[in-house]
Amino acid sequence: MNWITNYVRPKIKNLIGKGGRDTPENLWRKCPACGEMIFHRDLIANLYVCTKCSYHMRIGPAERFAYTFDANSYMELPPPKVAQDPLHFRGDKRYADEMKAAKAKTGRPEALTAARGTLDGLPVMVAVQPFDFLAGSLGMAVGEAFVQAAEAAVAEKRAFILYVASGGARMQESMLSLMQMPRTTIAVQMLKEAGLPYVVVFTDPTFGGVSASYAMLGDIHIAEPGAQIGFAGARVIAQTIREKLPEGFQRAEYLLSHGMLDMVTPRSELRATLSRVLHLLLNKSKPTPRATVPPPSNGSIGGNGRAAVA
Repeated sequence: MNWITNYVRPKIKNLIGKGGRDTPENLWRKCPACGEMIFHRDLIANLYVCTKCSYHMRIGPAERFAYTFDANSYMELPPPKVAQDPLHFRGDKRYADEMKAAKAKTGRPEALTAARGTLDGLPVMVAVQPFDFLAGSLGMAVGEAFVQAAEAAVAEKRAFILYVASGGARMQESMLSLMQMPRTTIAVQMLKEAGLPYVVVFTDPTFGGVSASYAMLGDIHIAEPGAQIGFAGARVIAQTIREKLPEGFQRAEYLLSHGMLDMVTPRSELRATLSRVLHLLLNKSKPTPRATVPPPSNGSIGGNGRAAVA
């Protein structure tokens, strides 16, 4: 008889269970950059930025909307209806199974979610493309969601903000995915012709066909500190040109110093920066700032973030 397994562990679990049945899991989060263990409440209060090294962790639409919109001012757009597996693709796994797993993991139907609301009283459309849904890849649904959000922004005269992270085009949809690059480019042109600002916020990482199309067409390009941004990966480039790449190559700070970005802004200052930029571009006086939606209290990343319109 193993007394540790059969006696000691059950006793410990029983003692913990009596006083901690309602204790949430994952009370501590490890920083991917420095390894610091951060209490979940401190992490939420610091907008999911490491309290030790200032590493900006990846977050989803729920957090982005909460940090950007005025309190109780936004409502998500319905996701577009497109073919889920148009090519019946099968690689190591069936594409249909990958989609099912991504939906279960994130609680969202696709890799881009858009919502309409206000930012310091200014009508805005905000689209969020996080990395957690199949690496934020660009497929038919993402392209259609972006186009529909742009069309709604034009019809309602709203400035457009895109938070983007992506690995590029979605290989499981082949040419149908690549077709979304010109479609989204035309949607950006619609915004420009309507005289509406289009501001892109690059988050970590943004690569491939996304950076080669709508992500690089903003009137203003902002990035979070340390974000990786480019087309091909640094290793592929180094192997191709057979040269050592500069320190910090493809990081936001490097791109800022070489003219690819307009600014690198910490997450804590991002909302105020977006508000200031949009009010300047639209030549509107800035009102007294309103309260933002409190961040999700359960410490989850990438919820569906629905809220009612005030």
